[in-house]
Amino acid sequence: MKTVTFTRMEDGTAEDYALLAEFEEKYVRELPDRLIEALSRLQETLPGYPITRLEHSLQSATRAYDADEPEELVVAALLHDIGDELAPAAHSEMAAAILRPYVSERVYWIIKHHGLFQTYYYHHHLGKDRNAREALKDHVWYQDCVDFCHKYDQNCFDPAYKSRDLDFFIPMVRRVFSKPKTEFT
Repeated sequence: MKTVTFTRMEDGTAEDYALLAEFEEKYVRELPDRLIEALSRLQETLPGYPITRLEHSLQSATRAYDADEPEELVVAALLHDIGDELAPAAHSEMAAAILRPYVSERVYWIIKHHGLFQTYYYHHHLGKDRNAREALKDHVWYQDCVDFCHKYDQNCFDPAYKSRDLDFFIPMVRRVFSKPKTEFT
């Protein structure tokens, strides 16, 4: 395999960066495959719930799909907890960062803040402020995030719910991740 000639970025040539751009383009195109693989790994995370994190994600996406939400929101619902495995203290931000180049600012904002908004359902049981989300109450997408959490997150832990399988959503993931809305940096 060809490699660049430099050991320090400042010493790179135009040819080096053209080579890297070629490899990066292919790597970016393969992102849906890596995301699907990461979702599959959610079969074995976070014990204590009656279903796996993967099933939770499938229930979330199925509910969004059945409600005729836009495809980008269905895919965001599928991926909203993908950060659980590597960033449990910042899973919302991780999922949002993955989605950001491919979805609208509204969907990005919803996913970025869903973790905070979810605390409404349980923080009072832990002696914490369940209304912490109120700090964002004047934001234009505040209610959208409230609605997302209520319809597509907090209610998606039901072992009797019949969700669609991951294969159903793969074409949607591929379509959403096929065309960035913003530039990569």
